[in-house]
Amino acid sequence: MANSRLKEFFQLGELGNYFVRVFQKPDPNKKSNLNMKMMHGINKISILMFLAFIIIWIARRLF
Repeated sequence: MANSRLKEFFQLGELGNYFVRVFQKPDPNKKSNLNMKMMHGINKISILMFLAFIIIWIARRLF
């Protein structure tokens, strides 16, 4: 019972799962077109830029 509560608490949800999936290698068996590759590439860049900004912002606030 306690194990399932803990597992449920740390469940990522759809948004969290997308962040994990976007940085995984694509499945070679699944067909992908150029538009999807570009969309995921832009999403990767924007996620990394956002995380870099948050780290810089926190560092400036602390130091």
